[in-house]
Amino acid sequence: MSTRLACVVFDADRPRIVADFWAELLGWAVTIDRTDEVDVAAPDPDGLELALTFLSAKRAKDSKNRIHLDLASRSLDHQRVLVDRALTLGARHIDIGQGTVPWVVLADPEGNEFCVLEPREEYVDTGAVAAIVIDTHDPVRLAEFWSTASGWPIAHGSAQVAGLRSATGLGSWLEFVRTPDVKRGRNRVHLDLASFPADDPAAEVARLRAAGATQVDTNGVGGTLGLVFADPETNEFCLLRTASDYSTI
Repeated sequence: MSTRLACVVFDADRPRIVADFWAELLGWAVTIDRTDEVDVAAPDPDGLELALTFLSAKRAKDSKNRIHLDLASRSLDHQRVLVDRALTLGARHIDIGQGTVPWVVLADPEGNEFCVLEPREEYVDTGAVAAIVIDTHDPVRLAEFWSTASGWPIAHGSAQVAGLRSATGLGSWLEFVRTPDVKRGRNRVHLDLASFPADDPAAEVARLRAAGATQVDTNGVGGTLGLVFADPETNEFCLLRTASDYSTI
C-alpha cells in the first residue's frame, strides 16, 4: 500500500492570525481552532486539496522557505483580484530574485512566500492551490521519493522541474524546482503523511526508509502524534500515527 499526503504544516508565531489570512484568501474555512494549532481546509468535503495546519512555534524566520504555495488564477483580471485581496488581508510584495515574471511573489503576514500565478492550462482544475512547490537540488530524485511516499505518480520530470499529481487528476500538484539554495536549519513549512487504516505502520516506516527517508525522531514530538523523518534532501516530514492526527515537529 502507500502512505498519503495529509496536510501542509506551517510553523507560526500567531497561528490564528496567519490561518485567518489563508482562509480568507483561499475561501476556505477554519476546521480546528486551538491555542497551539489552527487548521484550514477547503469547504468541499470531497475535494482533494490538502488542509493547511498552523502550529505555534516561536522560531524566527531567517531565510526563504524551501516549500511554498502557488495559487491558481482563471484570468489576468482574476490574478489581479487575488493579489489585491492578499495585500488587503496583510500580505506584501517581496523580491526573491525572480526578476520580470508573469506571476506575483508575495509574503503572508508571517513572511511565508507564495506566488499568485498567471492563468496556466495545467492548473485550470486544481482549485485554489495550483501547486505545493519544493526547492531541490535534484528534482527527479526528490520526485521519485515523494511519489513513493504519497502514492502520486510522476507526471513530468526534468533536470529543472518535476511534478506529481494524484492519479485521479484532481487537486493541486506537488512540484519540485531546481535551486542552488542551501537548506538552513529546520524547515518552517513541511508536509505530513498519514497511513491508511489497514496498513501496517512498521511496514510503512520500512518502505519510507528504503525509499531514502531518515528517521530523525523515533518518538515524534511528545511521543504521541507521529514519527519525524527527513527526505533525501533533509526536508523534515511527519508520519502521523492515525489519519486524523496532525504533527508538531
